[in-house]
Amino acid sequence: MDDKSALLNQLRIDRSGDSMPSGKGRIWFAAAAIAVLVAVAMIWAWTRPSPVTVHVAVARAIAGGTPAIAGSILDASGYVVARRQATVSSKITDKMVELDIEEGDHVNPGQIIAKLDDTNIRAALNQASAQLDYAKAGVAETEVNLANAQREFERQSSLVEQHFVSQSALDAARTTRDALRAQLETQKSNIQVSERTLNVAQRNLDDTIVRAPFGGIVTVKAAQPGEIVSPISAGGGFTRTGIGTIVDMDSLEIQVDVNENFINRVTPGQRVNAKLNAYPDWQIPAHVIAVIPTADRAKGTVTVRIALDQKDPRILPEMGVRVSFLEETSGRPEAQNPGAVSLPSTAVQANGATGVVFVVHDDTLERRAVRLGANTSAGATVISGLNTGERVAVGDFSVLKDGARVRLEPGAP
Repeated sequence: MDDKSALLNQLRIDRSGDSMPSGKGRIWFAAAAIAVLVAVAMIWAWTRPSPVTVHVAVARAIAGGTPAIAGSILDASGYVVARRQATVSSKITDKMVELDIEEGDHVNPGQIIAKLDDTNIRAALNQASAQLDYAKAGVAETEVNLANAQREFERQSSLVEQHFVSQSALDAARTTRDALRAQLETQKSNIQVSERTLNVAQRNLDDTIVRAPFGGIVTVKAAQPGEIVSPISAGGGFTRTGIGTIVDMDSLEIQVDVNENFINRVTPGQRVNAKLNAYPDWQIPAHVIAVIPTADRAKGTVTVRIALDQKDPRILPEMGVRVSFLEETSGRPEAQNPGAVSLPSTAVQANGATGVVFVVHDDTLERRAVRLGANTSAGATVISGLNTGERVAVGDFSVLKDGARVRLEPGAP
């Protein structure tokens, strides 16, 4: 027992030699701890990401709901075409001296787009004007001579009655008068001919100015100043038959070829969803205009015309497009979605029928998946995943993240 106590005493630590820290040491220790805390706080404040400034859009309820997504009963591909376009040319063959259009320019109806060399035509116009003046002067001269011949005839007639002159003198006076009358009628006809000639020359001069037949966008510039332009094709390949092509963008529509085995699924007025090959995530509402009443024997297809319900500058002629003919849902109880809301298209990161929005909660963001409907002129339609009145961030999606801090623009709702 004594041996065990001795061994335990040897293992005991003697703290009698440790001295308690002095008051000055405790002060230095506290100061060091405070400095470390300040440094950590500064590093955290320095490395903490700054809030992202965003614009806020409020989800608005769509009055009366929006049609629910109908199932596609037929898919087809085609192209955007313009029902109204024209390759503008001149009415006469001449050298072009001025061109006032470029690709992409908007022109108004009747706007001057080109001018041709009018030197020879203007000279012909001056000649026709001079011939008209000459004809009018001849008429005035003949009228004077006719008046004199009429007086001479009356004088000779009086002398014949008094038997002072012979009948032959009266006949000569009558012949002179009648000849001048005929000459006057011929000269008056010459005036009409000169007026018609002047009118033709004036029209030829007007034809040296080429005007836009309707308003639209210039898509092709086919000639340059100094080249010969003509309404007909000429040999040699040095004559341009067109000056430029103008497309009326308001007349754009879609034409697709549908296999004749499935054409019974397409009806006029049927709703259609269209997607441009250039913008596969953009759904464009459309509807069937008409089914062309003839089939292509070689391809076994029938052409269908489709109207675009939404106009947009991104839609260009000859763009490839895929369309989905939708099943008719009108009249069904489930055909309406009363919870649908509308948002600006810039507030939704769309991916086909689904998308992502960033809902604003005070100064933080919540990433939320939503289901999308067809786009409208008011923006994107959100069918589910978002409630009316919720605020959504509009900004650069590359910097918007779930839980990120944001700063709202002044005046944000």
